[in-house]
Amino acid sequence: MKKSYIFLALIIFLGIYCYIAPLKFRGSFLDPNVGLLNWGLITLIFFVLTILAFLFEFETTATSAKQIVLVSMLGTISALSRLPFAALMNFQPCTFFIICSGYVFGPVAGFMVAALTTLISNLFLGHGPWTVYQIFTWGLVGVSAGYLRRVPVRSDQARIILLLVFGAVWGMLYGVIINIWFWTYFVYPLTLMTYLLTLLNAVWWDLSHSLANVVFLWFFGTKTIAIMERFKKRFFWSYEIQEAK
Repeated sequence: MKKSYIFLALIIFLGIYCYIAPLKFRGSFLDPNVGLLNWGLITLIFFVLTILAFLFEFETTATSAKQIVLVSMLGTISALSRLPFAALMNFQPCTFFIICSGYVFGPVAGFMVAALTTLISNLFLGHGPWTVYQIFTWGLVGVSAGYLRRVPVRSDQARIILLLVFGAVWGMLYGVIINIWFWTYFVYPLTLMTYLLTLLNAVWWDLSHSLANVVFLWFFGTKTIAIMERFKKRFFWSYEIQEAK
């Protein structure tokens, strides 16, 4: 059995536990609201297992050193692009790079570019409990961008419109997911109302993120994807065995 499948099974089990524990184990030490297994720890383990599953999946799908080097290069460029924009209230281009990488090279590569973006950029901006959540959330951006390519489009204009909508939605959805770390660690009680208030507190950051995705995809999306596709033709190859006639 592949290692990624083992982690996927653990993720599913943990996700089911998160839903049933408050109902079945209310008031006991298994209740994630009051017990030793609090929501902060549960979400952290959940995200770590998901990240490990994708890491093992990349280990089995990367077929050449060139592919690994290319993904590493894209992750580094994405991370460095984040630094000059660090003070601009989440208006930064790294989500744009992650979207383009996932769109061209596929879901697993998109996740790996996202993971490298977080790990490298946070060496300068600071690591903390948010790092795991950033890897997970940006990873979802890269993964979903990989599947976005399967949506049929009839023209380049239709494709860029699709990417613009995708980037705008993920700018807001990123905040919906990433704010879970702050909510579970620092907010009490953990209710729907306190979660919505947490999101409201960060809404300007999320709107800025969404605007940045649209701006960078509008001005640089088509050219960046074209450049990445040329690299893909050079570094990603396959062969077919033809039967002798």
